Amino acid sequence: MARTRAVRQPDLILISWSRNPLMPGSPRRITASRVIGSAQPCRFAIQPNGLVKNALACLLDHDIGFKVVFQRRTSTISGYMLLQRIR
Repeated sequence: MARTRAVRQPDLILISWSRNPLMPGSPRRITASRVIGSAQPCRFAIQPNGLVKNALACLLDHDIGFKVVFQRRTSTISGYMLLQRIR
């Protein structure tokens, strides 16, 4: 009889971000996030009010394996992005 294994589910991270509307060119900051699966070793970088730039720098590192699969601006000062671990 063949042995069956559970299929590993992908790790997903949804990040909602916004900019300060009173300061043009201000950096994007995380307003909310949702992790499905694991975000290790970058969990520390995905915190409310943290910089999106820092979170992406950690998550997009080639050894970790995350990739942006979808992103959308909801206005001129806000948006969201979905990252998936590709392995």
